[in-house]
Amino acid sequence: MKCYINPSGYVLMISIFLVGCLNTTVAQRQNTSSDTTHFYTSFDGVKIYYEMKGTGTPVVLIHGFIVNGESWKKTILYKDLLKDGYKVITLDMRGNGQSDKPHKAEAYLNDAEAKDIMGLTKMLGIRKYSVVGYSRGAIIASRLLIRDNDVYKAVIGGMGTGFTNKEWPRRKIFYRALMGDTVPELAAMVKNVQATGLDQLALAYMQNGQPSSSPQELKKITKPVLVICGSEDEDNGSGSELATMIPASVFATVPGNHGAAVGTVEFSKAVIEFLKRRP
Repeated sequence: MKCYINPSGYVLMISIFLVGCLNTTVAQRQNTSSDTTHFYTSFDGVKIYYEMKGTGTPVVLIHGFIVNGESWKKTILYKDLLKDGYKVITLDMRGNGQSDKPHKAEAYLNDAEAKDIMGLTKMLGIRKYSVVGYSRGAIIASRLLIRDNDVYKAVIGGMGTGFTNKEWPRRKIFYRALMGDTVPELAAMVKNVQATGLDQLALAYMQNGQPSSSPQELKKITKPVLVICGSEDEDNGSGSELATMIPASVFATVPGNHGAAVGTVEFSKAVIEFLKRRP
């Protein structure tokens, strides 16, 4: 018995097969691009959104509280770093922006945020990098100085001695307010969080798990550090006193209060001069 295949049917089958393969390949490429270019899966499965621009010496920018990596793009520093040939890496810290926002207190404990950055730089194949942290980002930068030998230099911006106290009252009152307690002086902050659709519980857990670096730990830091604050910034304790706790640090002030200083020409100039300076 002979079996005959209709040629037109055979062609149709091949066409369907090839289209299916093409669609699968495109989908795989799209998934790969999304996963490897913009997201990194951290040590505990939390996905961290990041962006990387430029090809030179790597600099990681760590944002502060109630903002995300996009906030750096509004600063003169971000533009100047790219203009001067640095590789600039921004990320949304866990609980912020496009990164995952775990609703578990333990997800923000034990230097989880510093571990996110350490894992990201290693995944990117970066062996040495400088780090610039501002406000709460400066606290995380201090943890990287203590934990990661790959850190070459660090800028601690908009931060004083407050975070060296493990029981820092400012941290605790922010946590209380975000968990729903009545804290009149922080009512506007909570209202802003709710009005802008930020994840209030994730932000509360961030404050609960916010790390501190003790004077004893800071004293052991041997990497070059720039402590830089606005001349009108008194939000987080004394920046000059913080600099005295870190042996290889220098202290600088620029015009502005806590919110404005990071966006100034003077801030950018001081940071880039520090990064270019030989240890």
